[in-house]
Amino acid sequence: MALMEIEFKFHIPAGQLKAVEAAMRRGTVVSTRLQARYFDTADQALAAQGIVLRLRKEGRRWVQTVKATGDNALHRLEHNVDLGAAAKSSAPAIDPQRHQGTPVGERLAKVLAQSGAPLVERQSTDIVRLTRDVRTTGANAAVVELALDVGKVVANAGTPEQRESPVCELELELKRGDVQGLVALARRWSQQHGLWFSTVSKAERGARLLAKLEAVPAIKAEPPRFADEKDNQLDGRTIQQAVVAACLAQMLPNASEIAAGSTDEEQIHQLRIGIRRLRTALRELAGLDASAGSFTAAEWEPPLVEAFRALGTLRDREQVVKLAQPQLRGAGAPEFDPLADDEAAAGAQSPGDVVRAPAFQSVLVSLIGFTATAGAGAGAENVQENGPQEPAPLHAGDARRFLRKRLQHLHKQVVRDGARFESLSTEDKHRTRKRLKRLRYLAEFVAPLLADADDGKNSTAARYLKRLRPAQEALGEFNDEAVALKLYQEAAVRDARAWFGVGWYSARHAAGAKACRKALGKIEKAPRFWAKK
Repeated sequence: MALMEIEFKFHIPAGQLKAVEAAMRRGTVVSTRLQARYFDTADQALAAQGIVLRLRKEGRRWVQTVKATGDNALHRLEHNVDLGAAAKSSAPAIDPQRHQGTPVGERLAKVLAQSGAPLVERQSTDIVRLTRDVRTTGANAAVVELALDVGKVVANAGTPEQRESPVCELELELKRGDVQGLVALARRWSQQHGLWFSTVSKAERGARLLAKLEAVPAIKAEPPRFADEKDNQLDGRTIQQAVVAACLAQMLPNASEIAAGSTDEEQIHQLRIGIRRLRTALRELAGLDASAGSFTAAEWEPPLVEAFRALGTLRDREQVVKLAQPQLRGAGAPEFDPLADDEAAAGAQSPGDVVRAPAFQSVLVSLIGFTATAGAGAGAENVQENGPQEPAPLHAGDARRFLRKRLQHLHKQVVRDGARFESLSTEDKHRTRKRLKRLRYLAEFVAPLLADADDGKNSTAARYLKRLRPAQEALGEFNDEAVALKLYQEAAVRDARAWFGVGWYSARHAAGAKACRKALGKIEKAPRFWAKK
């Protein structure tokens, strides 16, 4: 059976397991023991392509399954083959040919052919699963399967190198009906029980055990994936969804690690970049679709802003001090730590608390749902029975015209502010930096839709983005020094040694503003890739 899974997976804190299980048992549940064996090549060719191949004993039956990543954070390609009742002697042999003729099977075959390496068992799981179907009612009626999984993942079983990782998670899978019904149910369970969205699959847990990984690298931004950049059917809603999906592809893995306890600086930094990019999308792309179910920035924006600021409260100050202290030491400043007895740092939330906050998790769930929700359509289909026609997503041509106008508007604002940067107020200088970031992110989002046909480093879009970098660096350094100045001003109340830093950064302010003006001035003549020839 080939299908496209649409599901959420949440990690359950240990202290919440009893409450989640009790809530599950308020309806009819089925308990099943799942014993799975996962296969890959020795060099993990399948894992590198987001593919999972397993044999699983489900009660008394064996099922072979292949899964692969889909179009967004909700979608998973999957194909299951029921192999019948389990034999007493041994498990059936793994056979990739069982998935032949399916989309995910073709992807599996291609990767194995390219690798040329044989399949080997990599890890196993032993899970007790409670399942229950829940029906939501109303306009977004749906049937959702809840699955509570408790157990363990084992790598190198039966050897001195055996390692285990506990599993305690809740999955919600849409069986039929409206995606928004699934989203509403996922938000309710997450908020009621303090669950957080997790991107770490059981297969990945096993891979980490095998590699003895205690931490994983931060995920950085990637461009949106449009079905076909030149396809005239890419309307406003489709563009919005692709861009939001790209933002989530950066945010979700980093948020998942931080929620689980990671304090890795780069993961926190990349999550904040992802939030910045998402906020740019919400602001600059809102006009692409004004129909029902489109961007609800009024609801989504506050938790995103709160998380962004909370994650930056401590990190920004610490990063600035790391840069400031060598500079001041070289200038002859007395040894002094401006973060000693820092009240702002003392009152800051931990990164994990910020990411696990119900409001932030609710926004993540809603945004994931947005990427998987079908648009309202256009034209006559949107005529309501007893009312006016509902606004529709912009058609492809209008969408591109809208994007060109937004880019040109931001470009002109940045150039205008750059020409008078030294005379701007502190607030307006900061606003200019934020506009430059929005211009950069919007350009990166839509370059595949508007840029010329040449590829790589020589494309018009690449040349434009390259012209932005000196200004980004100059404004970034100027902002860091402004943060340092404020930090040393606050510290001077507690310790007179901070006055050296106050004086040093105050003296540099004018030169920094001049450097920003010059760097911003170079953007005016940058080749605008969105301009029609």
